[in-house]
Amino acid sequence: MKDTDKRYMALALALGRRGQGNCWPNPAVGCVIVRDGRIVGRGWTQPGGRPHAEVEALAQAGALARGATAYVTLEPCSHHGKTPPCAEALIAAGVARVVAAIEDSDTRVAGQGFALLRAAGVEVTTGVLEDEAALDHAGFFMKTEQGRPFVTLKLASSLDGRIATATGQSKWITGPEARREVHAMRARHDAVMVGAGTARADDPSLTVRDLGIEHQPVRIIASRRLDLPLISQLARTARQTPVWLCHGHGADTERLKAWEGLGARLFGCRLTSGQIDAADMLAQLGHAGLTRVFCEGGGTLAASLLTADLVDEMVGFSAGLAIGAEGLPSIGALGIDRLANAPRFDLVETRAIGADILHRWRRAH
Repeated sequence: MKDTDKRYMALALALGRRGQGNCWPNPAVGCVIVRDGRIVGRGWTQPGGRPHAEVEALAQAGALARGATAYVTLEPCSHHGKTPPCAEALIAAGVARVVAAIEDSDTRVAGQGFALLRAAGVEVTTGVLEDEAALDHAGFFMKTEQGRPFVTLKLASSLDGRIATATGQSKWITGPEARREVHAMRARHDAVMVGAGTARADDPSLTVRDLGIEHQPVRIIASRRLDLPLISQLARTARQTPVWLCHGHGADTERLKAWEGLGARLFGCRLTSGQIDAADMLAQLGHAGLTRVFCEGGGTLAASLLTADLVDEMVGFSAGLAIGAEGLPSIGALGIDRLANAPRFDLVETRAIGADILHRWRRAH
């Protein structure tokens, strides 16, 4: 693997991340076009999923794309959808070589884009920074292969794992730097999710603020009975920023009508042991196009996702204070009597965020 290939692919991956949270249901792809050692085109998947990264980069490169090398973080598409195939666009532009990080698992592509390029005489190199690309595209691959979005569970808690005092006071356990980091994380996800208890107790807006970012994630509330206040921030802003409500099939019909009237989108979910079935809920969210969901609790929803083995990444913010056993735990009851049965994750990052500590974990393999 050439060092130059890795360097340009790293740039393409960085560009692709600019589209995360803003281009679902499509993958957030990055593309760099290089000719004679000079970058002549750069692009990433645009809001709503199109134009695709390759088309953006080719438009910038113009005639300089002929004879150039295109670095793409995902196999160029080969099927005719709402836009023509990117593989054909690269061929028509006269690109001589395509370097791709990883093959697309979508059955409409899955190697066919590479085959189309090679048949046209384009040199194709694959597998450059494949592991990094697999992580960046994990949500898209998961939706394609398993029918559900990638789930990140965020926990902001005291040193002893509490998210509020016994009286429910929770603002603020972590400091302003940690809260700003959370807003940045929200912006990189398609949706932010909380449980009904958190929605009732905190009256959250679940928006991205103070970062100069215009797009907003979908706001999802999991509420079995849909017993949410109709005068909340979410209710008042449902027409401006999407609100999706996942509820049980037995929810009150008048409440369903009221929320629909406010502009919310409703998802009737199967119940398991009297609670919303987390697998069914995520399957419906995946079918609706979501690839990356950022879950911010509370404890009951966190426990439901962990019990169903549906958490792919955990991000913890630990503050330097102790609340005690009477405080609210960050994760509800899991029914675990043996450590061997506890959900386990591998540590991938630890760093200071202001006065707090961020620790990031991924599903153990």
